[in-house]
Amino acid sequence: MPIHDPEDGASPSTQPEKTQGTRGLKKSPSHLGWRVFFGISGIVIILDQITKLAVLKTIPLHHAISVIPGFFNLTHIHNPGGAFGFMADGSEMIRTLLFIGVTLFAMAVMIYFYRSTPKRYPWLASALAMVFGGAAGNFIDRVHLGEVVDFLDVYIGPYHWPAFNIADSAITIGLAIFIIHVLLKKIPEL
Repeated sequence: MPIHDPEDGASPSTQPEKTQGTRGLKKSPSHLGWRVFFGISGIVIILDQITKLAVLKTIPLHHAISVIPGFFNLTHIHNPGGAFGFMADGSEMIRTLLFIGVTLFAMAVMIYFYRSTPKRYPWLASALAMVFGGAAGNFIDRVHLGEVVDFLDVYIGPYHWPAFNIADSAITIGLAIFIIHVLLKKIPEL
Protein backbone atom coordinates (compact mmCIF):
# COMPACT_ATOMS: atom_id res chain seq x y z
CA MET A 1 0.00 0.00 0.00
CA PRO A 2 1.42 3.45 -0.89
CA ILE A 3 2.40 5.76 1.92
CA HIS A 4 0.69 9.16 2.06
CA ASP A 5 2.80 11.96 3.54
CA PRO A 6 0.55 15.00 4.15
CA GLU A 7 3.65 17.20 4.57
CA ASP A 8 4.79 16.83 0.97
CA GLY A 9 1.31 17.40 -0.46
CA ALA A 10 1.50 14.15 -2.41
CA SER A 11 -1.42 11.82 -2.72
CA PRO A 12 -1.02 8.04 -2.55
CA SER A 13 -1.20 7.82 -6.35
CA THR A 14 1.93 9.98 -6.72
CA GLN A 15 4.13 7.74 -4.58
CA PRO A 16 6.64 5.36 -6.18
CA GLU A 17 4.92 2.44 -7.85
CA LYS A 18 6.20 -1.05 -8.59
CA THR A 19 7.26 -1.79 -12.14
CA GLN A 20 8.69 -4.77 -14.00
CA GLY A 21 12.07 -3.00 -14.44
CA THR A 22 15.35 -4.05 -12.87
CA ARG A 23 15.18 -1.40 -10.17
CA GLY A 24 11.73 -2.41 -8.93
CA LEU A 25 10.43 1.12 -8.30
CA LYS A 26 9.35 3.85 -10.66
CA LYS A 27 9.57 7.26 -9.01
CA SER A 28 6.97 9.89 -9.85
CA PRO A 29 8.37 13.35 -10.60
CA SER A 30 8.55 15.71 -7.65
CA HIS A 31 7.09 18.53 -9.78
CA LEU A 32 3.57 18.77 -11.23
CA GLY A 33 4.59 16.96 -14.39
CA TRP A 34 5.61 17.97 -17.87
CA ARG A 35 2.03 17.80 -19.18
CA VAL A 36 1.11 20.66 -16.86
CA PHE A 37 4.20 22.69 -17.77
CA PHE A 38 3.87 22.28 -21.53
CA GLY A 39 0.07 22.49 -21.34
CA ILE A 40 0.17 25.94 -19.72
CA SER A 41 3.08 27.06 -21.90
CA GLY A 42 1.35 25.73 -25.00
CA ILE A 43 -1.87 27.61 -24.26
CA VAL A 44 0.10 30.83 -23.83
CA ILE A 45 2.02 30.27 -27.09
CA ILE A 46 -1.10 29.38 -29.08
CA LEU A 47 -3.12 32.35 -27.79
CA ASP A 48 -0.16 34.66 -28.38
CA GLN A 49 0.49 33.51 -31.93
CA ILE A 50 -3.20 33.41 -32.95
CA THR A 51 -3.79 36.96 -31.68
CA LYS A 52 -0.63 38.24 -33.38
CA LEU A 53 -1.62 36.57 -36.64
CA ALA A 54 -5.08 38.18 -36.41
CA VAL A 55 -3.46 41.59 -35.87
CA LEU A 56 -1.04 41.09 -38.77
CA LYS A 57 -3.93 40.20 -41.09
CA THR A 58 -6.51 42.78 -39.98
CA ILE A 59 -4.86 45.94 -38.62
CA PRO A 60 -2.45 47.92 -40.81
CA LEU A 61 0.93 48.68 -39.26
CA HIS A 62 0.85 51.78 -36.99
CA HIS A 63 -2.96 51.93 -37.00
CA ALA A 64 -5.26 51.54 -34.01
CA ILE A 65 -8.86 50.53 -33.33
CA SER A 66 -10.43 52.21 -30.32
CA VAL A 67 -12.05 49.65 -28.01
CA ILE A 68 -12.60 51.80 -24.92
CA PRO A 69 -12.11 55.45 -25.89
CA GLY A 70 -9.58 57.21 -23.69
CA PHE A 71 -8.32 53.91 -22.21
CA PHE A 72 -7.75 50.96 -24.57
CA ASN A 73 -6.93 50.41 -28.25
CA LEU A 74 -6.02 47.45 -30.38
CA THR A 75 -3.04 48.57 -32.41
CA HIS A 76 -0.36 47.12 -34.66
CA ILE A 77 3.24 47.89 -33.75
CA HIS A 78 6.48 46.01 -34.40
CA ASN A 79 9.01 46.22 -31.61
CA PRO A 80 12.57 45.39 -32.69
CA GLY A 81 13.83 45.99 -29.15
CA GLY A 82 13.15 44.40 -25.80
CA ALA A 83 10.73 45.42 -23.08
CA PHE A 84 9.72 49.07 -23.43
CA GLY A 85 11.71 49.30 -26.68
CA PHE A 86 15.06 48.54 -25.02
CA MET A 87 17.80 48.55 -27.71
CA ALA A 88 15.26 49.29 -30.47
CA ASP A 89 17.75 51.64 -32.13
CA GLY A 90 20.79 49.36 -31.67
CA SER A 91 22.57 47.21 -34.22
CA GLU A 92 20.15 44.65 -35.67
CA MET A 93 22.71 41.81 -35.56
CA ILE A 94 23.72 42.46 -31.95
CA ARG A 95 20.11 43.01 -30.89
CA THR A 96 18.96 39.75 -32.52
CA LEU A 97 21.79 37.67 -31.07
CA LEU A 98 21.37 39.24 -27.63
CA PHE A 99 17.60 38.77 -27.43
CA ILE A 100 17.67 35.24 -28.82
CA GLY A 101 20.47 34.29 -26.42
CA VAL A 102 18.79 35.88 -23.41
CA THR A 103 15.46 34.26 -24.29
CA LEU A 104 16.96 30.78 -24.66
CA PHE A 105 18.79 31.23 -21.34
CA ALA A 106 15.58 32.40 -19.61
CA MET A 107 13.63 29.44 -21.02
CA ALA A 108 16.31 27.02 -19.75
CA VAL A 109 16.18 28.66 -16.30
CA MET A 110 12.37 28.28 -16.22
CA ILE A 111 12.71 24.56 -17.00
CA TYR A 112 15.35 24.15 -14.28
CA PHE A 113 13.24 25.96 -11.68
CA TYR A 114 10.13 24.03 -12.70
CA ARG A 115 11.95 20.69 -12.29
CA SER A 116 13.02 21.85 -8.82
CA THR A 117 9.57 23.09 -7.73
CA PRO A 118 7.73 20.59 -5.49
CA LYS A 119 4.10 19.70 -6.18
CA ARG A 120 3.00 21.64 -3.13
CA TYR A 121 3.76 24.89 -5.02
CA PRO A 122 1.27 24.66 -7.93
CA TRP A 123 0.93 28.44 -8.36
CA LEU A 124 4.67 28.90 -8.56
CA ALA A 125 5.00 26.01 -11.02
CA SER A 126 2.21 27.48 -13.16
CA ALA A 127 3.89 30.89 -13.06
CA LEU A 128 7.15 29.40 -14.36
CA ALA A 129 5.24 27.74 -17.20
CA MET A 130 3.59 31.08 -18.06
CA VAL A 131 6.96 32.85 -18.21
CA PHE A 132 8.32 30.04 -20.40
CA GLY A 133 5.31 30.26 -22.74
CA GLY A 134 5.54 34.04 -22.97
CA ALA A 135 9.26 33.90 -23.70
CA ALA A 136 8.64 31.25 -26.36
CA GLY A 137 5.87 33.31 -27.97
CA ASN A 138 8.09 36.36 -28.36
CA PHE A 139 11.02 34.12 -29.40
CA ILE A 140 8.91 32.81 -32.31
CA ASP A 141 8.34 36.41 -33.46
CA ARG A 142 12.03 37.28 -33.22
CA VAL A 143 13.08 34.24 -35.24
CA HIS A 144 10.25 34.56 -37.80
CA LEU A 145 9.95 38.35 -38.15
CA GLY A 146 13.10 39.75 -36.55
CA GLU A 147 10.91 41.75 -34.16
CA VAL A 148 7.92 41.30 -31.85
CA VAL A 149 4.33 42.17 -32.74
CA ASP A 150 2.64 44.26 -30.03
CA PHE A 151 -1.03 45.18 -30.19
CA LEU A 152 -2.50 45.96 -26.76
CA ASP A 153 -2.45 49.71 -26.06
CA VAL A 154 -3.56 50.88 -22.61
CA TYR A 155 -3.61 54.60 -21.96
CA ILE A 156 -5.20 57.45 -20.07
CA GLY A 157 -5.61 60.57 -22.17
CA PRO A 158 -2.25 61.26 -23.84
CA TYR A 159 -0.31 58.91 -21.51
CA HIS A 160 0.23 55.50 -23.14
CA TRP A 161 1.75 52.44 -21.51
CA PRO A 162 4.11 50.78 -24.03
CA ALA A 163 2.15 48.45 -26.32
CA PHE A 164 2.33 44.79 -25.38
CA ASN A 165 0.95 41.37 -26.34
CA ILE A 166 -0.31 38.10 -24.81
CA ALA A 167 3.25 36.77 -24.33
CA ASP A 168 4.22 39.92 -22.42
CA SER A 169 1.09 39.57 -20.28
CA ALA A 170 1.90 35.94 -19.43
CA ILE A 171 5.46 36.89 -18.49
CA THR A 172 4.22 39.75 -16.31
CA ILE A 173 1.58 37.62 -14.54
CA GLY A 174 4.09 34.80 -14.05
CA LEU A 175 6.69 37.15 -12.61
CA ALA A 176 4.08 38.76 -10.32
CA ILE A 177 3.17 35.32 -8.92
CA PHE A 178 6.89 34.55 -8.49
CA ILE A 179 7.46 37.86 -6.63
CA ILE A 180 4.48 37.17 -4.36
CA HIS A 181 6.01 33.79 -3.50
CA VAL A 182 9.35 35.47 -2.73
CA LEU A 183 7.73 38.16 -0.55
CA LEU A 184 5.68 35.55 1.33
CA LYS A 185 8.77 33.34 1.65
CA LYS A 186 7.01 30.51 -0.16
CA ILE A 187 9.96 29.55 -2.34
CA PRO A 188 11.28 25.99 -2.15
CA GLU A 189 14.96 25.41 -1.55
CA LEU A 190 16.67 24.54 -4.83
